[in-house]
Amino acid sequence: MASAAIFSSLRRQRSPTLEAFLAPVDLTDVGLLQTLTALSSELISAYSGKRLPFYQRKNCKSLLRKIQVFSVLLECLLENKKNRSSGSSDLPFTAFLCFKELYLLLYRSKILLDYCSYSSKLWLLLQNHSISGHFHDLNQEISTLLDVFPLKDLKNLSEDVREQVELLKKQARKSQLFVDKYDEMLRLKLFSFLNEFENGGVPDYAQLYSFFVEKLGICNPRSCRVEIEFLEEQIVNHEGDIEPTSSVLNGFVALMRYCRFLLFGFEEDDMGLRLGKHKKPKRGLISQEIAETFISVPKDFCCPISLDLMRDPVIVATGQTYDRASISRWMEEGHCTCPKTGQLLDHTRLVPNRALRNLIMHWCAARKIPYDPLESGDPCVECFPSASPSRAALEANKATAALLIKQLESGTQIAKTIAAQEIRLLAKTGKENRAYIAEAGAIPHLKNLLSSPDAVAQENSVTAMLNLSIFDKNKGRIIDEVGCLALIVGVLRFGHTTEARENAAATLFSLSAVHDYKRQIAKEDGAVEALAGLLREGSPRGKKDAVTALFNLSTHTDNCARMIESGAVTALVGALGSEGVAEEAAGALALIVRQQVGATAVGNEEMAVAGLIAMMRCGTPRGKENAVAALLELCRGGGAAATERVLKAPSLASLLQTLLFTGTKRARRKAASLARVFQRCEHAAVHYSGFGVGYAFAGNSAAARDSTFPGDVSVSMSISVPVL
Repeated sequence: MASAAIFSSLRRQRSPTLEAFLAPVDLTDVGLLQTLTALSSELISAYSGKRLPFYQRKNCKSLLRKIQVFSVLLECLLENKKNRSSGSSDLPFTAFLCFKELYLLLYRSKILLDYCSYSSKLWLLLQNHSISGHFHDLNQEISTLLDVFPLKDLKNLSEDVREQVELLKKQARKSQLFVDKYDEMLRLKLFSFLNEFENGGVPDYAQLYSFFVEKLGICNPRSCRVEIEFLEEQIVNHEGDIEPTSSVLNGFVALMRYCRFLLFGFEEDDMGLRLGKHKKPKRGLISQEIAETFISVPKDFCCPISLDLMRDPVIVATGQTYDRASISRWMEEGHCTCPKTGQLLDHTRLVPNRALRNLIMHWCAARKIPYDPLESGDPCVECFPSASPSRAALEANKATAALLIKQLESGTQIAKTIAAQEIRLLAKTGKENRAYIAEAGAIPHLKNLLSSPDAVAQENSVTAMLNLSIFDKNKGRIIDEVGCLALIVGVLRFGHTTEARENAAATLFSLSAVHDYKRQIAKEDGAVEALAGLLREGSPRGKKDAVTALFNLSTHTDNCARMIESGAVTALVGALGSEGVAEEAAGALALIVRQQVGATAVGNEEMAVAGLIAMMRCGTPRGKENAVAALLELCRGGGAAATERVLKAPSLASLLQTLLFTGTKRARRKAASLARVFQRCEHAAVHYSGFGVGYAFAGNSAAARDSTFPGDVSVSMSISVPVL
C-alpha cells in the first residue's frame, strides 16, 4: 500500500494541517527549537502508557522512545540557548537544516501514530505488514538524519545527552523490519473466518465471540458499525490500488455485519445512533441513500428497464438504448414495442452502442468501479474484470439475511425496524443480494411493516421493497404478494414521511417496467391520483419519481382513461414548465394523445399547447422530440379546436423549421409530418407563408408513413430535409 493511502485515509478522520507537509520557514534558532520541543512533547504525552494504539504497540513504543531522545536533545539545546548571551553564535547551518528535516519526520510520525489510533481494527490487521513497513521507513529516516547530524559541532552539550544520541544512532542503523507475531496471528485468524464462509460453512459462535469481543475489543453494535463504515470507505474512496482487493474487503464487511447481529442481537442503542437519538438527525438519510443508487450513476449510463449500470448497451429500432440482457428478455416475453416510448419496433435487431459503452468504461475506470464482463458474441466487445462479489461475501450476507428475516417475523418492534433497515442496506447493491433476500422470504414480512405506525419502520420497509424490486424476478414476487401493491400505494398516499412517499412512487415506477403490471398498478385505488398529486406538489426528487412512474403507466393503452379521470393529464401539462421533469411529462402526453379520448383531454387543457411549444423552444433534444410528437398527435385526434390552437401558436413555424434541420431523427419525422398537416389547412398560406410554396421531402419515406390523414398527398417544398 502506498504511503499516500495513510495520509488520505487519515485526512478523512482527523485532518492534519498544512504543517504536516511543509517545513517551518523564517524561524530563528530558538523558534525552531521551541516548535520541535513542543511537537515532540505533544507526541510523547499523547501516546504514553495505556494510550498507545491497540495494534502495532511494539513499533509505536520503539518510535516514541526515539522521539524521547530527540526531545531530551532539543530541551538541552533550548536551555543552552536561553542561558547564553544574545550575541552568541547560532546553531551550525547543517544542524539547522537537520532540525528542519526533523520537523517533517516528527509530523510523519504523528500521522502514522494517529492512523494506528483512529483506524478500524480490522483494517489495521489487514494492513499489518504494510503499516509495519511504514514504521521501518521512519526508522531508516531517523538513521539517515543522525548520520549527517553534526553532533560534534554542538558546544556545551552534556555528556549524557551526547551519549544517548550516539546510542540512538547505533540502534537506528541496526533496526530491521518488525512484524508483531501476535498481530499477524490475529490477521490470519480473521482470514480463516472468511475462508470458512468461502467453503460453504459458518464460523462457530464461540470462536467469533472470542476473536471479536475478547481479542479485538469490538464489544457493541456501535463499534461494529464503525468497523463496517471504515472498510466501506476504503473500498469506495481509496486513492490508488488497495490490498486486499475490494472483493475481499466486501467479504470482511459481510462478516462484520453478520457478527454484529449474531453476537449483539438487535439492541436499541445502535438504532438510536442511526436514527439520530445520540446526535443531530440527518434529514432525508434514507432518501439520500436510495438517491445514490439511481442518481450517482449518470442517467444515460443506466438501462431504462433494469435501472442498473449497462454492461452491454444496444440500440433498438426506435433509437433508444437498453442493456442487451434487459431488452432481450423484454422481446422474449413477446413484446414488440419500445419499453420507453411505446412505439412499435420495425425490427428486432440490436445494434451495439460502442460509443456509450466506452464512455461507461472510462467513467467506471476513473471512479475505480469494476465493470462486469460482457456476454456479447460481438468480437469487438471488450472484456472487463468481473465485479461479482466473492463467495464468502455472498454466504456471509445470506447468513445475515436469515437472522434479519427471523427478526422481521418474530422480533420486537425495534428489532423489526433495525432488520428492515439492514435489509434495505443489503439490497441497495448487487442483484445477488436482492435475489436471495427475496428468496429467503423477506417480502411478506416487509409488507407487514408498510402499515406500521412507526415512521422509521415504514420508511425502511418501503425503501427495502424498492431496492428489492430492481431485480426483475422480485417484481413478480411483490405484485403476487396479496395486498402488497395496495399497501405500497397506501404509503404513497398517506406515508408518515416525505421520503417514504417518494420511495413508494419510485417502487411503482420500478414495478411498472413490466408491461403486464402497468394496468394492475393504474387500477389500484388512488395510485394514479397520488402520483399526480406528488407531481404537482412534491419535492424535486418526488416529482421525478412521480413523472417517471406516470410515463411508464401511460405506455399501456388501457390506462388512458384512468390517467384522465385521476387528474394525471392536468398534472403532466403543469409539469411541462418544471425543470427536471418536463421531458418525461411531454413524453407521457405524447403517448396519451395517441388515443382520441386522450387527445381530446389534452386539447381541453388550456396550457397544453403553450407548454409543448415552450418545450420545443428550450427543451432538451429528447424533450423537443416528445413535444413535436405530442403536437402532431393532438392535431390528428384532438379535434378542430385543438388543431386551430396548434396552428395559431406563435413562432411555431420557425421552431419547426429549426427542428427539421437540428432535431433527432424521430423529431425531424414528426416535424415534417406536422408541416404536412399545415398544408391541408385552409389558413396555412396566411399563418405559415414562411415555409415557402411547398415542401420537398425527397427520400424521407418515414414522413409519409407518419401521415395518416385521408388524401395525404406529397407536395414539393422549397426546404429540403436531410435523410439520416
